[in-house]
Amino acid sequence: MTYRSFLIFLAAGGSLGLLAGAFFFQALGWAPCAMCLWQRWPHAAAIAIGAVALFVPGATLPALGALAAGTAAGLGLYHSGVERDWWEGPSSCTGDAGALGGLTGDALLPGASDAPALVLCDTFEPFLLGLTMANWNTILSAGLVLFWIAAARARS
Repeated sequence: MTYRSFLIFLAAGGSLGLLAGAFFFQALGWAPCAMCLWQRWPHAAAIAIGAVALFVPGATLPALGALAAGTAAGLGLYHSGVERDWWEGPSSCTGDAGALGGLTGDALLPGASDAPALVLCDTFEPFLLGLTMANWNTILSAGLVLFWIAAARARS
């Protein structure tokens, strides 16, 4: 295995680990919000790019892997800011608990309380060491960008 292949393996494997972790914690009951789901797509792309880049020489695919990991980091940073009230998030997944004037889901639509709870993107829920999953995704994805860049610069 070349140094370039090793770096690609680490970078794509890192995305695979982050994606597997997200699905694992979802299986344990940590329901994802819409922005959490958005952050998964770039990791899936990075995994696919890595699988191809192991067999195709050149810097183009590792550069695309860096772009995918950077996108995941950017989405994670945006989500982190929404969670910490640094800026507003999309109205589709943020909300004010009093916006319905105290009405419950059942008052608006009978049987609504039987549906799964909607997870809002602006809910701050520390996960590990006072950081949320979005915070960790930002940090770790930014690290993966460095592996992808190193792979792009490495000689085959």
